Amino acid sequence: MKKQEYAIVDIETTGGNASGSCITEIAIVIHDGKKVIERFETLVNPQKEIPLPIFALTGINNEMVANAPIFDDIAEKVMELLNDRIFVAHNVNFDYSFVRHQLEASGFKWTARKLCTVRAARKIRPGFASYSLGKLCNSLDIPLENRHRAGGDAEATAILFSRLLEWDDEGHIEQMIKNTAQDQRLPPNLPPEDFNNLPEKPGVYYFYNEVKKVIYVGKAVNIKKRVASHFSGHNINLQRQHFLRDIYSISYEICGNELMALLLECTEIKHLWPTYNRALKRFEPKFGLYQYEARNGYKYLAIGKLNKFQSCIEHFSSLHEATNILRGLAERFEIDYRFCKYSKPEEGELFQNNDVKDLPDTFLHNEQVDNAIDFLLNNRPTFAIIEKGRTAHERSCIWIENGHFYGMGYIPLDVAITDPSEVKNYATPYKSNQYIVQLIFAYAEKNPRKVFFNKNLLTSRI
Repeated sequence: MKKQEYAIVDIETTGGNASGSCITEIAIVIHDGKKVIERFETLVNPQKEIPLPIFALTGINNEMVANAPIFDDIAEKVMELLNDRIFVAHNVNFDYSFVRHQLEASGFKWTARKLCTVRAARKIRPGFASYSLGKLCNSLDIPLENRHRAGGDAEATAILFSRLLEWDDEGHIEQMIKNTAQDQRLPPNLPPEDFNNLPEKPGVYYFYNEVKKVIYVGKAVNIKKRVASHFSGHNINLQRQHFLRDIYSISYEICGNELMALLLECTEIKHLWPTYNRALKRFEPKFGLYQYEARNGYKYLAIGKLNKFQSCIEHFSSLHEATNILRGLAERFEIDYRFCKYSKPEEGELFQNNDVKDLPDTFLHNEQVDNAIDFLLNNRPTFAIIEKGRTAHERSCIWIENGHFYGMGYIPLDVAITDPSEVKNYATPYKSNQYIVQLIFAYAEKNPRKVFFNKNLLTSRI
């Protein structure tokens, strides 16, 4: 049986992601499990400019690589060294993504089992403040010469790997290099127990960075399965690589169902504003419905962009939604269309001249506008959505009051609810926004049997 061998790799690059950057230097140290048996090291011409910050870090400049081989010229040699060997690196997914991407660009299809010396060191020698290569070598008295050069870092990683093999009394490395080892798919700084402890239930999960700040909030029907999906696949996108490198811990909160998880995700993103959450941020309200009174005494309704220095009657996430509401109010209360503006008017745009013909009675018109506003503010629906909870001993509840999301919570199964106010007592208050309200109304319309104590639900769509 052929003895298992390892290819310990370090690279320098023009940037942080394989799709937009190139390798400028590569070193490969072949290890047979006891000692180093072969070395390969070369500069690589990236065929693009090396940014000044990269030169400052590595010392590699454009002149140094001008006469170096391009990756195509060394691809066959690299493939020969890596083939049928375990790919080992410090923060392995970074080096692996570059090497695989450039081999594919050179016409070589290659995959390999991986071993991350960051993760291996955390398992075999826990307790260090930092597991960066420089600080780990300093803590373990491993010589590290030519820092941030491929040869120097690869040699230090090879010494670290040899020592980890010696110290590994519990067989962690053997377990980690199995094809099915989940550890190899996890971010390098994430403790495996954080992932292993995740439940397979609906809820919300939180990713934290090194200083315990939330960097991402997500919702899931199955928390463990959804979190695992973040770490699967071979994605060389720069943002994803930075994202995975920034994950140091995970926490979660179980919810009764997917809707509650989605609502909690929305409120938490609004509250925490995590760095890597982008999708839901676009649903921030952007437009408002305003009331104006002209000098001639007539009241106007107008749509305009939200202004933090001016209060509005109601806010909306889109101009289309705001326009539909205004048109609906005008039709329902027979408001003259000339007093409805679909963009916020300047002062001079309002009717000022008394010679404008066929204007309605001022008192009657203003009363119609007031009635429309009163209807909008006071005739929105109040109802509860009640369904299964987190366990068999409770039910979940979501409370909508006067068209706004009040909150959600859980009701013990042995509590009989006969009055709407009792549901409200079990709901933890959360801030409402237009997107959350849209989600709840859409769910209520699709699941009418789960809606209780509904007042004015049928008049919610003007």
